[in-house]
Amino acid sequence: MSRFVLVGGGQVAAVAARTLRRRGYDGEIVVIGEEPHRPYQRPPLSKEYLAAGDESALDLLPEEWTDTQDVEVRVGTRVLKVSAADGAVLLDDGSSLAADAVLLGTGARARRIPGIDGPGVFHLRGREEADALRAALTPGTRVVMVGGGFIGGEVASTAVGRGAEVTVLEAGPVPLAMAIGPRLGAACARLQQAAGVDVRVDTAVTGVRREGERMVVSTTKGDLEADVVVVGVGAVPNVELAVDSGLDVDSGVVVDERCRTSLDRVYAAGDVASHSHPGLGRRVRVEHFDNASRQAAVAARNMLGEEVVYDEPHWFWSDQFGHNLQHVGHAAPTDRMVVRGDLDDDVWTAFFLAGDRVTAAFAVDAGEDIAVARELITSGIAVADEVLADRSADLFEALEELA
Repeated sequence: MSRFVLVGGGQVAAVAARTLRRRGYDGEIVVIGEEPHRPYQRPPLSKEYLAAGDESALDLLPEEWTDTQDVEVRVGTRVLKVSAADGAVLLDDGSSLAADAVLLGTGARARRIPGIDGPGVFHLRGREEADALRAALTPGTRVVMVGGGFIGGEVASTAVGRGAEVTVLEAGPVPLAMAIGPRLGAACARLQQAAGVDVRVDTAVTGVRREGERMVVSTTKGDLEADVVVVGVGAVPNVELAVDSGLDVDSGVVVDERCRTSLDRVYAAGDVASHSHPGLGRRVRVEHFDNASRQAAVAARNMLGEEVVYDEPHWFWSDQFGHNLQHVGHAAPTDRMVVRGDLDDDVWTAFFLAGDRVTAAFAVDAGEDIAVARELITSGIAVADEVLADRSADLFEALEELA
């Protein structure tokens, strides 16, 4: 009987296992995770789980399902290497597993800033840290959020909801500028400020020190006191296993359009994968839930010999301060922006275009616009600026007329 080994205790392994069984694979499936927990999803760690500790939204592979589907889950186990000679998976207990195909979904870990660590400093990436941070978020707690990205916004939103006083420190001139541009970043910062968050830009953190019971955060614009410091300045892909296995690595594990690595029968997907995207004509590594899910499904199908290409536009969302933020596609620096609505309002959409083709869109509380943008990106249908900008127009009807 054949055996597929899925490395990583998160979204990639869970989706791949489910895809394999749905598509009729009847061989052995072994999921190996380094954490002591069964596979769980991480987006709730900065939102619902952080707020209330509800575990029901975390479990990706319930024991009832894995028992019924005959999927073996090993926790607290580290994979040391995948053998290039025979595909064997070497484990930290000295044993090995023969594998007909291996999928790496090792994800990423929080990026750390030298000197910003110790008691009271959190890098939110796992369940234990979310539990500890939740316990610290009590009414009146002074929280300093280092980093004004999407994770920073989600943690700030949750902290405010628990009664904390939050200051967000952004090293750049505008939060989220690298992700969505300065105008849209400024509009999102206004959502935080409207909720009472103190957003400070052009402010880099240089260290954290303790003076008795006080914790002092040193920045390029002076010191401020805090009870809790949360660092959210990006993530580092967990490529060590890939490196030790001799795989090509470049800002992540290098994979082709089918999520295949440089080693035969070894695949990679999710946060760790530097994927050659056909629609972009370049490799890109994306740290989002939807990308991990879709790449995992494609990788699983290719493990079965289906020869499927992953070429969909990337999509992600963020829930914060009572608003739903969504983004789809990839805009180039030269693309122009067309705004549907007013950036000073609570509901708006920004479309990005190259010529008369939509390349990306970002929206606040306008998920239907994102759905239309996705169709426009994948179809390549030409659309006029005035159609996109007209809030009175039904974009779904306009899409049908353009198709």
